[in-house]
Amino acid sequence: MLEYVTITKDPRTGLVVAIGGTERAADILQRTGGFLTAPGPRGEYHRLPHGLPVEQQRLKATAASHALLCAGHSVHLDPALNALTAPNGERDAALRYLAQLAERASGAESGTEVAEVLTEIAGPASGLLPLARDVVVRAWIALSHDPDAESAGSDPVAELGNTADALSRAAHRILLARNHAARAPERSTATTTPPSPAKQPSAPAPRRR
Repeated sequence: MLEYVTITKDPRTGLVVAIGGTERAADILQRTGGFLTAPGPRGEYHRLPHGLPVEQQRLKATAASHALLCAGHSVHLDPALNALTAPNGERDAALRYLAQLAERASGAESGTEVAEVLTEIAGPASGLLPLARDVVVRAWIALSHDPDAESAGSDPVAELGNTADALSRAAHRILLARNHAARAPERSTATTTPPSPAKQPSAPAPRRR
């Protein structure tokens, strides 16, 4: 977990911050992105200087994230800071991806095709539900350390944690259905021989007088 670096924009201050990583990651952030080390309530973090234009923030954050990736670190770069894509490009691509999955599910003609769609939804490595659970868990952790959330009562925060568990259970059930669909016999495409027409009764032989 120490190797994981998150680069995002703090909504309260508007500063681009980098959280996590090792001393090696801090050195990369400083050299390639111009990040500064700053003290925080939960330890040191890194931030870009005050007053940078938005485009400069995006360029520096993108350069730093790619340098970290090349050095072997795991990095999450806020899509809004990615200078290589349009601001809403990743969201639009995600919506198109979901629409394509819906079309694939509607047009599936075999259990194997259904299983492939369900794997995209609940696969443990990169399925949509596990990724969504990761987002919810991170939000729950952030709220758990927020004093304002604590003063408002812990029930909504606890429910968010329960929601993360529910997503895990849902992904597990979908994978069970995926396995069942993958084992289902394929539909037979062999043609059957049409039945022969019924034999007509022969005419009776004429009687001899």
